[in-house]
Amino acid sequence: MARAAEDDPAASRRVPRQERAARTVEALLAAAGDAIAEHGFDGATMTQIAQQAGVSIGAAYQYFPNKEAVAFALRKRYGDEIDARWSALIEADDAALPLAGLAGRLFDLMVELMADYPAYLPLLSVPLGFRRDAATRNRLRERFAALFRRYNAALGADEAFRIAEVMLEVIKSLNPLYAAAKPKERKLLVAEYKGVLSTWLAVRLG
Repeated sequence: MARAAEDDPAASRRVPRQERAARTVEALLAAAGDAIAEHGFDGATMTQIAQQAGVSIGAAYQYFPNKEAVAFALRKRYGDEIDARWSALIEADDAALPLAGLAGRLFDLMVELMADYPAYLPLLSVPLGFRRDAATRNRLRERFAALFRRYNAALGADEAFRIAEVMLEVIKSLNPLYAAAKPKERKLLVAEYKGVLSTWLAVRLG
């Protein structure tokens, strides 16, 4: 059976087609991020995105039926990326940072994401109906809850999870203020948020 699959020309072509499709999707998402960062969501067009990605408009529509679908995929990607960065911090050997250091790193990673993906902020105000699935959201909260119980072993699981939920909502509340602020004010906003979060965590976990 294995030999028959190896001799099947269709099977030998399947992987390259999948790879080409994956590369095309990557190119379209990268181009969409650039276009939205430069022109805003309303100013970016599927034609611009396709041209920048080096594909025909027809090919672009095969993968994404409209600009909203591309933007939705980008929002998911950015959410997955910040989850990965925060999770790496949790799992790192230096995860037992002082609470002030932990709060600072969480915001630093968010700001770094905004710098790495300039379309992140413009997309926050676009009504895409985006919401991450509950399982994905809960996994991150559970990781933070486990981390908080390392800081304070007396915390119950439910209480630690609740603190994680509130903390993530506090961090997310920075986004609209940061998006509207000028560069100098952004630094001051982040400093204020770091102070708020580190003080609150010290009270809840100390």
